[in-house]
Amino acid sequence: MNEALFFDTLRQGLWTAVILSAPLLAVALVVGVAIGLFQALTSVQEMTLTFVPKVGAMMLVFWVSMTFMTGTLVSFFTDRIVPLIAGS
Repeated sequence: MNEALFFDTLRQGLWTAVILSAPLLAVALVVGVAIGLFQALTSVQEMTLTFVPKVGAMMLVFWVSMTFMTGTLVSFFTDRIVPLIAGS
C-alpha cells in the first residue's frame, strides 16, 4: 500500500463521514435556529425546549435516512476497504 492509496482511502472515508452526518447536522441546525427564534420572540428560556425537539427531530431523520446511511457505508466498505484487505 503506497502513500497515495492510503491518503485517497482516508479522503474518501472522511467524505463518506461528511455525507452520512450531513442530514442529522442540517436538521439539528434548522430545528435549533427555529427554537432559538421562538425563544427570542416569546422570551421563554426553558432548557428542555431546546433539547427535546432537537433530539426528536434528529431521531426521526436518523430513522428515515437509515437505509441511505447503511447503503453508503456498505458501498464504501465493499468498493474500497475490502479490496485493500484482500490485496487486490
